[in-house]
Amino acid sequence: MRLWHTKLLPFLPKGQLLSQWRELNSIFAKEDKHILINYIYDYPKDDLYTYTEKVIEEMTNRGYKVRTRDKMERYFTDIDKVKVVTPFRDHHNDEYLEICYYNLKEKYIRGQKDYDEALFQKLEAFVKN
Repeated sequence: MRLWHTKLLPFLPKGQLLSQWRELNSIFAKEDKHILINYIYDYPKDDLYTYTEKVIEEMTNRGYKVRTRDKMERYFTDIDKVKVVTPFRDHHNDEYLEICYYNLKEKYIRGQKDYDEALFQKLEAFVKN
C-alpha cells in the first residue's frame, strides 16, 4: 500500500494507477492503517480529497472509467471547499519523490509487464529535469 507522489502519477504503469483507486477506496471504507500510509491521517481530509482528485484526473486522461464514487462521497461528506494545491506537502517532498522513483525503477528493471520502455523513459526525463 502506497500513495505515490503526485508528480509521478502520469508515469505510473496502468497497474499502479488502478491500484491507487482501489487503495483509496479501501481507505474510504475502512480507514486502513499501514506503515506506508499512516501519515495521511496527520493531515486534514482536504489533502486526501485533492490527492484523490488527481488520481481520478490521471485515470480520466488515460481513458479509464471510474465506475463508482460512492465510498469517496461518503468519506468526504464533511468537506465543503478544498483549498489544498499540493497534498501531503510535508511528506510528499523531494525525498519521497526519490523513494517513489526508485520503486518505479525497480518495477521497470524487474520487467513489470505493463511498464514499457517508453513510459519509463518519460519518467527518467522527468526526474533528470
